[in-house]
Amino acid sequence: MKKILWVIGAGMALVFAFILYIWLRLPDVSDLVRFNPKTTAIIEQRKEEAEDSNINFRVRQKWVSFQQIPSMLKNCVRISEDASFYVHEGIDFDELGEAIKENIKSRKIKRGASTITQQLAKNLYLSTDRSFYRKFREIFITNRLEKQLTKNRIFHLYLNVIEFGPGIFGVEAASNYFFHKSVMNLTLEEMIRLTAVIPRPLEIRPDRKSRWLYWRCRWISSALKRYKYIDKSTCDGLLQIFK
Repeated sequence: MKKILWVIGAGMALVFAFILYIWLRLPDVSDLVRFNPKTTAIIEQRKEEAEDSNINFRVRQKWVSFQQIPSMLKNCVRISEDASFYVHEGIDFDELGEAIKENIKSRKIKRGASTITQQLAKNLYLSTDRSFYRKFREIFITNRLEKQLTKNRIFHLYLNVIEFGPGIFGVEAASNYFFHKSVMNLTLEEMIRLTAVIPRPLEIRPDRKSRWLYWRCRWISSALKRYKYIDKSTCDGLLQIFK
């Protein structure tokens, strides 16, 4: 009995030490309240990957204020990536449970459950690595971001740093590169196209035709109607475009 208790105690001590180690190495996010980051972990990762592959790499990123980003684009991104963003505290446990059940049923990772805040944590401070350690750090950083920043500030940072293609980061740079206009002037169709590529930015271009892109665009269009951001006739028109 004493041996079992000793093993349990040792295990708990190791878990505590692991959590403390992660906690002590967490980044200070307080500057993000007022200042935009000059770079991100993902940008630096892409630079290193390009250098290792001997590929010329140019970073395209242009910060734009939260107010200048169209409300409809924000709606598209939120319902597509994290519909409960303004409700949860960083982790969407309902979505996480559904994702776990679906992945277990299919015996492979088909559905993710990362919230906008988790994706921001990964982009700013981590990498695309899927290790257990990285995921733990992501959860802790997510908690810190939610405690120190407002929801709108988190969303603002996210929209300006997410990847839309090789070297293309943020909605303004993506709008300029793919549609040759500011994000403020995007049409609804272009907003949906841009939103659709977020899960696969290095594989899919928003200005090209592809079966996957059009499927994703139809899903977003239907979701906009379901959440009453557009009416039926507008949705039907979009579905015809993305047929």
